[in-house]
Amino acid sequence: MKTRTSVFLILAAAGLAAQVLAQNSQTPQNTTPPRRPPPALHKVADNGLVRTPPMGWNSWNKFAEHVDDAAVRGMADAMASNGMKAVGYTYINIDDTWEAGRDADGNITSNQKFPDMKALADYVHGKGLKIGIYSSPGPKTCAGYEGSYGHEAQDAKTYAAWGFDYLKYDWCSAHTLYTDQEMQAVYQIMGDALLTTGRPIVFSLCQYGRDDVWKWGPDVGGNLWRTTDDINDTWKRMSTIGFSQNDLAAYASPGHWNDPDMLEIGNGGMTDDEYKTHMSLWSILAAPLLAGNDLRSMPHDILEILTNREVIAVNQDKLGKQGHRVAKSGDQEVWARELADGRYAVGLFNLANASASVTVKWSDVGIAATPTKARDLWAHHNFKLDGPEYTAVVPAHGVALLRIAK
Repeated sequence: MKTRTSVFLILAAAGLAAQVLAQNSQTPQNTTPPRRPPPALHKVADNGLVRTPPMGWNSWNKFAEHVDDAAVRGMADAMASNGMKAVGYTYINIDDTWEAGRDADGNITSNQKFPDMKALADYVHGKGLKIGIYSSPGPKTCAGYEGSYGHEAQDAKTYAAWGFDYLKYDWCSAHTLYTDQEMQAVYQIMGDALLTTGRPIVFSLCQYGRDDVWKWGPDVGGNLWRTTDDINDTWKRMSTIGFSQNDLAAYASPGHWNDPDMLEIGNGGMTDDEYKTHMSLWSILAAPLLAGNDLRSMPHDILEILTNREVIAVNQDKLGKQGHRVAKSGDQEVWARELADGRYAVGLFNLANASASVTVKWSDVGIAATPTKARDLWAHHNFKLDGPEYTAVVPAHGVALLRIAK
């Protein structure tokens, strides 16, 4: 998978960077526009959206700069017909490289890959789904395309007129104009602009966890905020990101979610056991579930991982509490999440390179009386419990995900 910075480096290595910038911006290359002072801080009203973590698909992990209208329509077709829509996946999100520049009136325009954005949004809506778009508070996006700097209200109105339902807003070149300590004020500009449109638009803050965004994300109208740098389709990167989220649990709540980045499930770099760990951990974390693979051609086993209703029910639990680590012994970790019905989701994770026994003590989870029943959410079977703890043999890099009644 190409990271955001590597896309531009690849273009540069091929001698195409100048061409990309010329085609996609009216701002000359290497020219930074005048800095506008950031506004005074105020609290942006809650938009009332995504009271459970958003579920959908994003183009970047699989397609990067190669996303186009046909691919987006194909993903909508697949999501609507393969069972993903039926279990809660809703958003079809276009990431970077759709932008062409601005017309004579300063309105953002799409490039030849996306000839008619409103028609595309109408198509996705016609499938019973919603659609998302991407921009940056800086003058350029991460791949060097047109950002929203100086045009925030204008762009928000354009997205609303096109019919978009979700905006991912990526810090990128804003760092050339603002410090990290000014991020809140800068993101507030677009938060205000989205509300002014009158259209419900999910606001996704993508600035890699800098400046403790989880502390102020809701105040700028944010519904979710990235907590880490980019993920990639490897066990090392996914597990490093996922298992580092423990200290952020207090900052998640309905409508406001910590985002450890998009799913890599099905992109081929991990085993099915590792992908089950990915899905289980993101569900315990109450993280957004944004698939990043090609939905049109995935194997049945990958579809089963992405559409496991019982695991998704953990992710979508209406209490909105993010889970946390309750025990750790070497390469074995136990995570738990309190659920709205008084039960708990408990993940027994084995980070080792060989199968191992993982034990959970009910007292660590916060269950005073010994529970008698459990359900394995991957095996889809119930079983009885006996005693103050439970041990499962878990495969290498795998998980046993349980739902426990008190």
